[in-house]
Amino acid sequence: MATATRIDRDEAEPKAAPVRPSRIAHLPFPLFSAPMGIGGLGLAWREATAHFGVPSFPGEALLSVAALVWALLTLLHIWREIRHPRALIADLGHPARAAFAGAFTIGLMMIAAMLIPTQPGAAFWAWTVAVALHLFVALFTVRGLMLTPRNDPMSLMPPTLIPLVGMLLAPVFGVRLGLVMPSWLLFGIGMIFWLTVQPLLFQRIAAGPAFPEKLKPTLVIFLAPPSVAFLSLVALEGKVDWPALALFGYASFLAVVFLTILPRFLKAPLALSWWSYTFPAAAFTVALFTLVRAYPFPFADWLLWAQLSIASLLVLVVVLATLLGLANGKLLVSD
Repeated sequence: MATATRIDRDEAEPKAAPVRPSRIAHLPFPLFSAPMGIGGLGLAWREATAHFGVPSFPGEALLSVAALVWALLTLLHIWREIRHPRALIADLGHPARAAFAGAFTIGLMMIAAMLIPTQPGAAFWAWTVAVALHLFVALFTVRGLMLTPRNDPMSLMPPTLIPLVGMLLAPVFGVRLGLVMPSWLLFGIGMIFWLTVQPLLFQRIAAGPAFPEKLKPTLVIFLAPPSVAFLSLVALEGKVDWPALALFGYASFLAVVFLTILPRFLKAPLALSWWSYTFPAAAFTVALFTLVRAYPFPFADWLLWAQLSIASLLVLVVVLATLLGLANGKLLVSD
């Protein structure tokens, strides 16, 4: 009877629900690409204001949204580190996801760019902190390239370029803050390592294992370094000279290549890799405005509006897709 009573009592007691892992543990580190893309588009709309005389609201609003998204993601990752410290450590130890730490610091550079016209003092400190952190990220990225076993196909992917892009981007804003000498040093680091790493990436594409379908959009990251290097060199030299034109020519060629295969990329399943479209497209748009300012040509304004529209549409589509993915739980999941 005692045994039966115990069994009845056990059956009457409700069983505890299975513990589900917190969704914050799966907060994607690559989501820091969002402030990059939104902020880059804000800079493109600033160029449209200067060139076409359109209202400044779109550009400033986009830069403000980028700053807010960056701040929100930073707070969420701090909370994630408190709740799930091993999750962030795993991201930083992952050969592909770790490169997106550079997106975090580039987002801070975007905040510096937003502040330059109105608060140059705050912009100086934001730029300085961003560059210091970015040097740290770039150091460990290059160190990882040297130490990671070559039989790991994830050790060499297009996101590897992100820390190097930051080195090329920093002078664009550093020169405006009067930091010409450190800007040249950063440009040298970014330029040399870009020229070193990109051939390895092309070899990986040609001879290595096929990319997972959801990572194919990251190939568009190839457009960012020449576009940003063009802007950086123009800022440092104060003119569009022949080395800058050569960089723009290469960026233009890549832009046309990616435009022809964009419909195929858009068939890839929803993933954070879609954000890889946004910053390169925005950076190339700013580069095109800069070129047209130095070398106007017939129908240039039409081309500028077309490119600005493409970059804006890409950001809009990816933002909506990301919000939808977060709402239905497809993004805050384990890889």
